[in-house]
Amino acid sequence: MTTEWQNDQEYMSYVGELLATDEVQKLSEHKQHLHTNRLDHSIHVSYYSYLIAKKWHLNARSAARAGLLHDLFYYDWRETKFDTGSHAYMHPRIAAKNAEKITTLTDMERDIIIKHMWGATIAPPRYKEGYVVTFVDKYCAMEEAMEPASKRIRGKFAWRKLLEQ
Repeated sequence: MTTEWQNDQEYMSYVGELLATDEVQKLSEHKQHLHTNRLDHSIHVSYYSYLIAKKWHLNARSAARAGLLHDLFYYDWRETKFDTGSHAYMHPRIAAKNAEKITTLTDMERDIIIKHMWGATIAPPRYKEGYVVTFVDKYCAMEEAMEPASKRIRGKFAWRKLLEQ
């Protein structure tokens, strides 16, 4: 994952205070998508959503904040089961409640967090920024889960290696 987000002053003005909280830092203790932790995943989603929203003249602040907070939960989703709904349905609601304990969410940010699992759930995002975070989340999840395999594949199929044979 890129670390350029740390030097992006505008991005940090939106999420710096959130990143400094114990609640957000605690995400580093939880595994996410096989080869990363939940904090790194959330930063990844947040920063890329921010960049896209900024480029498309959308609300980059809300995309960055909601992207960072979209998975603000502390259970192992591979083991925890719910009586009232699936993980895809429940964790966005838990994340929104946890986020509201550490910051005031805008209506847009709340909607982005709650609906970021659209596709696995039926309620679509209300805002364009919600679609950005939703699709960036799926992209990041696939990239993070496939990282070791994609490195091996890139190494095996590098043009230089093919030419040497």
